[in-house]
Order: sequence, then structure tokens, then C-alpha cells
Amino acid sequence: MGNFNCIQKLTNQQQQASASRSIDKASKGTNSSNHSTTMSIGNSSNSVSKLSAKAKYGFIDDNFSTLHQVTAALRGSGLESSNLIIGIDFTKSNEWTGQVSFNNRSLHAIGAAPNPYEKAISIIGKTLAPFDDDNLIPCLGFGDATTHDHEVFSFHSDHSSCHGFEEVLDCYKKIVPNLRLSGPTSYAPVIDAAIDVVESSGGQFHVLVIIADGQVTRSVNTSSNELSPQEEKTINSIVNASSHPLSIVLVGVGDGPWEDMKKFDDKIPARAFDNFQFVNFTEIMSKNTSPDEKEAAFALAALMEIPFQYKAVMELGILGHRTGKAKKVVPRPPPAPYRAAPRSEPVPTTVPRSEPVPTTVLPSPALDDRTQACPICLTSAKDLAFGCGHMTCRECGSRVSNCPICRQRITNRLRLFA
Repeated sequence: MGNFNCIQKLTNQQQQASASRSIDKASKGTNSSNHSTTMSIGNSSNSVSKLSAKAKYGFIDDNFSTLHQVTAALRGSGLESSNLIIGIDFTKSNEWTGQVSFNNRSLHAIGAAPNPYEKAISIIGKTLAPFDDDNLIPCLGFGDATTHDHEVFSFHSDHSSCHGFEEVLDCYKKIVPNLRLSGPTSYAPVIDAAIDVVESSGGQFHVLVIIADGQVTRSVNTSSNELSPQEEKTINSIVNASSHPLSIVLVGVGDGPWEDMKKFDDKIPARAFDNFQFVNFTEIMSKNTSPDEKEAAFALAALMEIPFQYKAVMELGILGHRTGKAKKVVPRPPPAPYRAAPRSEPVPTTVPRSEPVPTTVLPSPALDDRTQACPICLTSAKDLAFGCGHMTCRECGSRVSNCPICRQRITNRLRLFA
């Protein structure tokens, strides 16, 4: 998905797969005439095929070279207004997934040049800002030491929205120094929180943009035909979101890997409409094209399905209505500045010279490092050691070239057995 040809190829493959499913349904007695006019919620016998719906609503062509052209195409496809929600991934893997794509720096590093998160926020803002009537943007963080894989925090203590993208970036820069990155990675909490925002608005159309550096956490002990707890919850949240006027765009930053996310859509069962899109930001921005062309390519890849999704929710009759089924999500306040406990002053002790104090060196408590979870996925047990002495699980350790703890280059790996 690094350029428009790849994006269009993937889209064509999805169309062909959808067409195949439609033919199968037709062979079982489904009335094809109903397929061209009806969009059903949860009733497969009356559902319109994905191909038919997309053919009806159309795609945005991939021959744009500026953001202005992308914006004009979105408006021309019927998108008159939208509300944006931003979700930011603060899991610990951000510390090492910029090794190749961000000069071995943390993807959240704040400096003179914008980091990948800042770039993605800015480009999305340029494209969608004209469609946001009130310019209020709820911003949520997840995956840090306060939220892990089950909560979110707001960028403001009173849970208010940011006013425009300038404030989004300003709040982001203020929050990052206060964070302790953690995990595991799950998109369920931020999707559930976005559904609650949509419900609170009375069912207005929203676009949730999740900017993240990694795939949903999957333990090495999870078999190929099973889902991890984080995957299962994320998929359930995506399915639930399809009953609401909410589009979900996952923007992948950093080195990846992203193979599982590219296939993630296939794991999601039937939904009211196709509400999930993955875009590889790093691949698109690494192409040998002008900055304007890169921005246009990314904006198009991220937003090309929104016109279809917008018209789909109108035909489904879920636009402008509350369902009463959304989870009530109360975000945590933004993380407070982290301060280490003050060191206590030593208490002076007077010892008679005639009675020397014996010195006893106590051994430090022996702690079996293998009893602790892998510092990357935070779920699997450590069973792979590096030359520096630090450990991870076998699956995570095989993917990194530098130790995630001390950052030394990995020259050898040792498999450990219980």
C-alpha cells in the first residue's frame, strides 16, 4: 500500500472477493434485484454485496497530486460535514519501532522536526478540517502505564475537545514528556470511546483516526486459528462500531511489522458496513516523490473509502440516531508529570572508635528473569536471551536488531528452555 497502484490493487482484490461472496449468496436463492437496492443490518439474506454498494457510491480516483484535489473529490462524493476523533498509541514499542524509519529514535520524540505522529496528524487535519463544522476534535491516548489495554485518557482534564489541529499538536507535545509508555496493544478501548462520542452527539457522522506503531498484541502461544484476547476485543469493537455512523482509519507509523494488520480485515465477521481501513504511513511517505505528492497520497489512501461509508450509514438509517447500546466510557485525565520520589537524607550515626562496625554485604534477591513478561508484547514469558543479558519472548526477540532495554546491537540470541 505504499503508492496508489498498490492501494488500488488491494482495493480491486477486495472488490473481487466481495463479488465472489455475492455470487455465493445469489446461488443460494438470494434475490439479486434486492441486492442492488437494499442495505441490511445483520440480515444476510437481504444484504447488498460490498461490490454493489461500492459500485453504487463509487471510489475516489487515484490521480490526485495535491491535497486540494483530494478535498474537492471528497466533497464531490457527497461528504458535506464530518467530525473527527483522534486516537494516539502510547505503547512501549514506540521506543524501538523507529529504528529504520525515524533514525533509531522514539516515534514520540519531540524535537525541531516533526515526528511521524505529528506529521500524520497535520496531514489528516489539512484534509478533513474543511468538513468539520465546529472544529472541535476529541483526542484520546491509550497504551501508556495508566491505561494499558483497557482504558483511554483524554488530552484535557475536563475531557473537553481540542479546538483545531493546532491545539491537538500543542497538547500532544505537552503530554508526551509526562508519559510512561506501556502496553499491551489493543484498539478496543479507543474504538469504544469513539462510539460513545458518536452516541453523545446524537448519531452524527464521525471519523476515528487511530495512529499507531504496531499490530494488536498477539502472544506466541496463540495458535494460527485463534485470536488473542486483545484481537478478540478489538474485532468485537469494530463490529459494534458498524451499528453507528463511525468510520475507522488505522494509520500505521514506524517500522512495523504490518503483515497481520493488512490481513486484519479478513478476520472481522459480517458488519453492517465496511467501516475499517488500514494505511501504511511509513511506506507512502518513503516514496521518491515530492512532499506534496506524498501528503496527497497518504490523505487519499486514508480517506478514499469515507464517501462510500458516509452514504452507507445514510442508507442504513443509522445517521442522526442514538442506539442506546454504546458503552459509557469515561476517559482518564492526561498523565501528570512523572516525578521520582525524593531521596531522603542519610541519618548520621555516631559509632565509638573502639567498636568497629562490621561490614556485611548482603546478596541481592535472586529474581528469575523468566518469570517476568516480555518487555515488548507484555504478555508472553521471556524465553530468549541476548548477549547483553536482557531477555524477551522468542517471537518478539526475533524481530528486533537492537535490545529494547539497553539499545545495544544484538549479535547473538540464546533460546532458553524451562
